[in-house]
Amino acid sequence: MRSASSDASARPRRSTLTLWLILAVCAAPAIGSYIAYYFWRPAGHVNYGELIEPRPVPDAALESTDGRHFRLSDLKGEWLLLAADRAACDERCRLKLTYIRQVRLAAGKEKERIECVWLVTDRGAPDRALLAEHPGLAVVREQGSVIAKFLPAAVSPAEHIYVIDPHGNVMMRFPRDADPRRMLKDISRLLRHSTWK
Repeated sequence: MRSASSDASARPRRSTLTLWLILAVCAAPAIGSYIAYYFWRPAGHVNYGELIEPRPVPDAALESTDGRHFRLSDLKGEWLLLAADRAACDERCRLKLTYIRQVRLAAGKEKERIECVWLVTDRGAPDRALLAEHPGLAVVREQGSVIAKFLPAAVSPAEHIYVIDPHGNVMMRFPRDADPRRMLKDISRLLRHSTWK
């Protein structure tokens, strides 16, 4: 037979254990979300392009190839596919220009919401025959290199194709030797979920 004193000492232990269990149940979601956010990275991503923390592209003064003054803010309200490269456009540069043109055309009726931009990063003159292959391409250069230096890149902005949202924020970049079909999926998803028309 248990004594009254042993029952009395067991009650506080049970109460303490119950309290700790309640605290553990309440804290579990917060601890789990912390672990998931900082230590667990899922293997698969929905998007192909690398998401960048959105930040506004500097509204630097640009000049089109025909000498007109231009700013990226002139295209505000549109999605921009931007390639930055030298005027002596090599094979990889030409592929980037082809990809952004193809992605825009493949967007179908949504293509009017997309503008393609080639930011020429030097003072050279782009090949006229190349420009003729890309009607509607905005070919611009800046006096300094404010935008080119601003675009996030481990090596060079020429390694990527950038996506600038309708608010003027750079928010995604595609890798070197990008897959245009996967680019199109990302762009289609962005257009579908965008509130800008």
